Amino acid sequence: MRAELRPAGRAELAAFAGRLAAVLRPGDVIILTGDLGAGKTTFTQFLARGLGVRGRVSSPTFVIAREHAPRGDGPGLIHVDAYRLDDAAEFDDLDLAADGAESVTVVEWGHGIAEELSPDRLEITLLRAFEEGGADPGVAEDDESRLLVLETTGEGWDARLETVTDADRPGDPFGTHGHPEHGERPARGDRSGPLDHPGPAPRAAHPEEDG
Repeated sequence: MRAELRPAGRAELAAFAGRLAAVLRPGDVIILTGDLGAGKTTFTQFLARGLGVRGRVSSPTFVIAREHAPRGDGPGLIHVDAYRLDDAAEFDDLDLAADGAESVTVVEWGHGIAEELSPDRLEITLLRAFEEGGADPGVAEDDESRLLVLETTGEGWDARLETVTDADRPGDPFGTHGHPEHGERPARGDRSGPLDHPGPAPRAAHPEEDG
């Protein structure tokens, strides 16, 4: 299933992330794709807020994967930055499948690397307004609007994606824009922090900015 949303700014992006968080389950995998500054980490922060997990969410560039424990009974969050990984084999070495059974796993820069993590997954591509094909050349680079392209794989996502992208819901901030196309691991009490995956040597500089 494929759907597109056009949040006009951070508030609408946060609203969608909150709706998505409400339908997430332990073991879910989300792969985020987009250029530097597209909003992948910002979206993950909004998603973490909706999940209600512990700890500050930032791009885990140097630790590769960071785990955020749940505050309540919901799933935790494993936040992965695959920017420094060269291929799927290096990603597999992280052995995230076992860690992710009780959490939602979000992988930035995961396209072409993280697909084997789950046959049921949601892939979200974030495009800034000026990056869209046919965009108005007058669109400024600081325009906060985004195009989100959402694609599901497997049977576990279609009904949920249709729910969170329902454009006919009264008061929906997206209006008609959303239209689906028919160290050691810490103790469980508070295990927010890096998983035991230091990752390989960097392949390229990764700017310290929202990815």
